[in-house]
Amino acid sequence: LRRCLHTCLCDGKRYFQLCFSRKIRLRTMTKAILVLNAGSSSLKFSVFELTHSGALTLLAKGKIDGIGSTPHFTVKDQLGVSLAHEHWAADTLIDHAYCLREISTFLRQHYQGIDFIGAGHRVVHGGIKYAAPLLLNPGIIKELESLIPLAPLHQPHNLAAIRAVTALNPTLPQVACFDTAFHHGQETVAKLFGLPYAYFERGIRRYGFHGISYEYVSSLLKQQQPAVAAGKVVIAHLGNGASMCAVQDGKSVASSMSFTALDGLLMGTRSGNLDPGVVLYLLEHEGMDAKQIEVLLYAQSGLLGISGVSSDMRELLDSSAPLAQLAIDYFVHRISLELGALAASMNGLDALVFTAGIGENSAEIRRRVCLKAQWLGIQINQQANAAADICLSEQNSKTSVWLIPTDEELMIARHTCEQLGLPIAHRILN
Repeated sequence: LRRCLHTCLCDGKRYFQLCFSRKIRLRTMTKAILVLNAGSSSLKFSVFELTHSGALTLLAKGKIDGIGSTPHFTVKDQLGVSLAHEHWAADTLIDHAYCLREISTFLRQHYQGIDFIGAGHRVVHGGIKYAAPLLLNPGIIKELESLIPLAPLHQPHNLAAIRAVTALNPTLPQVACFDTAFHHGQETVAKLFGLPYAYFERGIRRYGFHGISYEYVSSLLKQQQPAVAAGKVVIAHLGNGASMCAVQDGKSVASSMSFTALDGLLMGTRSGNLDPGVVLYLLEHEGMDAKQIEVLLYAQSGLLGISGVSSDMRELLDSSAPLAQLAIDYFVHRISLELGALAASMNGLDALVFTAGIGENSAEIRRRVCLKAQWLGIQINQQANAAADICLSEQNSKTSVWLIPTDEELMIARHTCEQLGLPIAHRILN
């Protein structure tokens, strides 16, 4: 009994969750924020408890994959313990509203006593007007619908999740956090295309994306390494969707992505940088229409298109196929070109930060990128890189290298609390 009591007192939360991870009964009403990130075939969600001290603590996170085909529902608690792992019938009529009802039912069953006080959404495009998170209302939602042509593969599904929450709980406040917002402060010259200026005024400009991730990483860097954060930093968000951003004193200066989330780096299935003349050629000489070109550029290109093997970097690194290696080489090549261009936009470089799936988990890609960037004063520490330490560079490296895992969901939860006027702890991390 003494040992049990000691365990509870010393590590109560962990003990409680391990014992009751299958059905967690909260003795008192717990205020919580629901964070949703909706895609065309998936719905990711996280639940954050807002503690009395104003800290945001992850309770659970999960996702529903295979919407429209073979749905797969998974949930884990903050310790990584599986709470649900289900495959649903392929013939079930599933949309975002159905998924949200299932998520709601699951949370009510497993977290009795939870009181959702707001929902935060990742919304890919905020257009020219929206430069910060905001509380949603019908008028704003209608304006966001007008931006669907700027992000046709993302915006409709972001809005579908918002409508699904409204249908389930009409009085629940909802907050939109825009992937484009972090880049709004860039100078006009960084947003331009070489088109007649009238097109710029009509919204054809470089918007930049992955802004929620960049904001989180910049904020965390400022907390942990304020001197570095105050300098000239390039953040490499390397995942299935990949981009890079020049950040000076915590503010976006330039980004590899531009009018759509298609430009810049090679990605899992997206082409990245492409001469617009290629699109004209495909239209005029290959007999392709706009929809076929959209599918080609978004779903059949990138790492998958070059390799013919996979869009997954882990599989490509394990493959001996020559085209798999070529895809990796081109991925690193594009990163190297963008790194040089982004450093030029700031007239120098003080630090390089890796984040997102590939950036956080692939020591080999980090190694290759840093070796090609030695001309920028980067000297990578191979042991630190292999161990995935926070600082990856040698002590005498002119340009430092860092590994900072991103957490877009926590950033959205924080903004949601701020928009609801709820006091939160100053630090992003508990």
